[in-house]
Amino acid sequence: MILFKKINHIGIAVKKLEDSLPIFQDILGMKCANIEEVADQKVKVACLPIGESKIELLESTSPEGSITRFIEKRGEGIHHIAFEVDNIKAVLEDFKKKGVQLIDQEPRYGAGGIRIAFLHPRSTNGILIELCEH
Repeated sequence: MILFKKINHIGIAVKKLEDSLPIFQDILGMKCANIEEVADQKVKVACLPIGESKIELLESTSPEGSITRFIEKRGEGIHHIAFEVDNIKAVLEDFKKKGVQLIDQEPRYGAGGIRIAFLHPRSTNGILIELCEH
């Protein structure tokens, strides 16, 4: 059985970080811990911790990036929810056995250097789910 430890983060697709950060910082009172670029995912990520979780604002760095395509199709908003797990490879294998379609067959590295993998929204009622392992 798969056990999620916690919600690691909620990813929010935005057109420009500099337009969205003031909403979260000045209006909502959150603090941006860091901004980093994840080149292989064509995204710039602003991390805003909240309790044991965080909000990740995601800005595309390429017209071909998945965040660009998401915004073109759906507009700015919640892109994915990320659950933290202890053993991402074992969890992926468990999902495969259950017939869940995976975007990532093997974990890769995401923002903050954590291991990540995505489940395809076709298998999760239209919700993009990310798995994370520190």
